[in-house]
Amino acid sequence: MASVSPSSQLNKAVRQHYMSLPQEGKCQVTYIWIDGTGEGLRNKTRTLNSEPKSVDDIPEWNFDGSSTYQAEGSNSDMYLIPVCMFRDPFTLDPNKLVLCEVLKYNRLPAETNHRASCKKAMDQVAEHKIWFGMEQEYTLFGTDGRPYSWPRNGYPEPQGQYYCSVGANNAYGRDIVECHYKACLYAGVKICGSNAEVMPSQWEFQVGPCEGINMGDHLWVARFLLHRVCEDFGVVATLDPKPVTGNWNGAGCHTNVSTKKMREEGGLQYIEQAIEKLGKKHAEHIRVYDPREGNDNMRRLTGLHETSSINDFSAGVANRGASIRVPRQVGNDKRGYFEDRRPAANFTCLLDSDEEEESK
Repeated sequence: MASVSPSSQLNKAVRQHYMSLPQEGKCQVTYIWIDGTGEGLRNKTRTLNSEPKSVDDIPEWNFDGSSTYQAEGSNSDMYLIPVCMFRDPFTLDPNKLVLCEVLKYNRLPAETNHRASCKKAMDQVAEHKIWFGMEQEYTLFGTDGRPYSWPRNGYPEPQGQYYCSVGANNAYGRDIVECHYKACLYAGVKICGSNAEVMPSQWEFQVGPCEGINMGDHLWVARFLLHRVCEDFGVVATLDPKPVTGNWNGAGCHTNVSTKKMREEGGLQYIEQAIEKLGKKHAEHIRVYDPREGNDNMRRLTGLHETSSINDFSAGVANRGASIRVPRQVGNDKRGYFEDRRPAANFTCLLDSDEEEESK
């Protein structure tokens, strides 16, 4: 039996009694933000007197940054600035979730507030109508630190039978995956698919297509919902790019990108131009494709297990061992999008505004 948290064993029927009580016209709003690690998510809830109709109806708030690796205790208040609102799939309507940017005491963006610079970059290239679709891989772990449902004193059968699989001997934790999918749909997250991955207990969900800054907002809230659903089931979802050493696949966040010109007739030439520019800054991009300047991805991008080498840049049609994959259908249609397969599962930011300008 996989190890799960004690909280997940509490009596859910008792909980449901309280969750079904009326709210007397009040609304619970849960504020979500990224902490000082750049990877962790935090949240807290307040009561509003009525249901907000848009994010503009939700007031700013604050929190103790000294407890989230974001400030010193002598000057710890940080501002929460609501930027994107969703329905709450846990406490249900009329309650809301709101993703927030974090500002410091001087109202400048916190060090791990990458959204501020990303939005600036996206606004500068808005006329290009950049669409993103992101494939978030993750791995389920028990609270004992072992992959969920793996044998306590050994390993499951080698990879080969698990990708897009069905059956109790192949698919571990499907209840979590399906609950997360429904939670995203209810919330309004633009989730567009999910599947079991190559390593047992590893799954993927896809978000998009989203234009500009909306991609980051929807991906981070999808991540929050994943962790929150896993909490209910008493297991842990990790975005570690190589959660198990050895002959097992790592976890990435493959990023599909297109501009308006790429999607139009003859767009393949613009895809090829973009790939050429990406190749010239491969080393720089690797440093921002995980939170530790490439050290996480170094464990994953080995040239094995459907990855390219971290040291080399490559591109190819339908090649999952390349840095950049052009889907076969795109090659046939001569227009569409390309897939950057280098970002790690735990990556946190895109290119800065100068690089966005150069990639036009």
